Amino acid sequence: MILMSFSNKAATDAVNHTLQDTILYPDEHHFKNLQQLTFGGDNAEAYFSADSKYLIFQRTNPKEGLYCDQEFVGKVPASGEKFEYTRVSSGKGRTTCGFFTKDGMHIIYASTYLGADTCPPVPDRKKYGNKYIWPIYASFDIFMADTDGKNIKRLTDSPGYDAEGTLSPDGTQMVFTSVRDGDLELYLMNMKTLKVKRVTNHLGYDGGAWFSPDGTKLLWRASTPKTPEEIKEYKDFLAENLVAPTNMELWIANADGSNAHQITSFGQANWAPAYLPDSKRIIFASNQEYKRGYPFNLYTINEDGTNLQKISRDKGFDAFPMFSPDGKKIVFCSNRNNGGTHDTNIFIADWVE
Repeated sequence: MILMSFSNKAATDAVNHTLQDTILYPDEHHFKNLQQLTFGGDNAEAYFSADSKYLIFQRTNPKEGLYCDQEFVGKVPASGEKFEYTRVSSGKGRTTCGFFTKDGMHIIYASTYLGADTCPPVPDRKKYGNKYIWPIYASFDIFMADTDGKNIKRLTDSPGYDAEGTLSPDGTQMVFTSVRDGDLELYLMNMKTLKVKRVTNHLGYDGGAWFSPDGTKLLWRASTPKTPEEIKEYKDFLAENLVAPTNMELWIANADGSNAHQITSFGQANWAPAYLPDSKRIIFASNQEYKRGYPFNLYTINEDGTNLQKISRDKGFDAFPMFSPDGKKIVFCSNRNNGGTHDTNIFIADWVE
C-alpha cells in the first residue's frame, strides 16, 4: 500500500550489512516449513483468498518489462512446489493493494490507469532535502474485476487519491483511504450500494487498514502531526500529493470507526499491521529498535499495547504479514536470500505458536 520504497531503502542498506543469505534465521521459532515463493524483482502485499488457496500480490521487475507495480494471482503451492502466477491487472498505469472478495470470484485493487497508461512519475526527493516521502497519486481509484482481470468495474470516483482497500470477513464492507475531504482519512464502503461513510477524523495520514478476523474491529497505521512545524510540513506535502511516513503508530477502533484509539507509542515507523487469527493480537512491521531507520522486522503485540514480541530477524526488511483465513499459514515479504540485490520476495510458512 504505497510502501515499496521502504523495502528499496532497506534493501540498499542491507547490501552492506547482511553477512550471508538465508531463508530462516535463528530465533524465528514461529516459522515452520518456510518457503520462498518469488525470486527477483520487488514483490509485496501478498494476501490470501478467503479459502486460503490463492494469493494476490503486486510486482515490479524492470527485467520483465514491469516498470511499476502490477497485480498477480497464483495458487499457494504445496511444500517444495513452484509458485506459478499470472498477471491480472491491465499492465497500464500503476496498481496497489490487491484483495480477494469473499466469494473468490473477484478481486479489488487500486490503479492509476485512468490517469495514464504509463507509470506515474516518482517524486524527486532531492527537491525535499532527500526526505523520505511517498507519492499519493491523485489518479489512484479502486476497481473490482474478475479473478482473471476481466470485467473491470470502478468502485471509487472522487477527485484525488483512493486506494488501500481491504474487505471485511463477511465481504459486505470495504475500508479504504481517501483524500476526498481534504485529508488522508479512512472510509467504509457498502459493497452492495457503494455508499461511503467516513470513519476517522484527526489530522494526519490514516491508512493500511484491516478488519479483524471476527469482523468486529478495524486496525490501521496513522501519522499524527502535532507541532506547528509538523502540521505545516504535513499540509505542504499533502498539497503536492505527498506524505512523509517516517513516524507512524498503530490504531484500532470498532468496525464502525467508533472508539478509535492509538495502541503503540514506539516512535519511527510502525505499519503494515494485521490481526492474528484470534482477533486479539496484532502482527506488524517496525524499525522501532533501530534509530538509523532499518532493519524492519515483524513483531506481535496485544491489542492493548502489551506483550511485544519480536518475530523475524532479517537485517534489511520484513513486512506485509498476513495470516491465512484458516489460521494455519503466514505470508510476508522480505529482503532475505536476495543475493545482495535490492529484491524483495514473498515467503510463506506454517505458523507455530
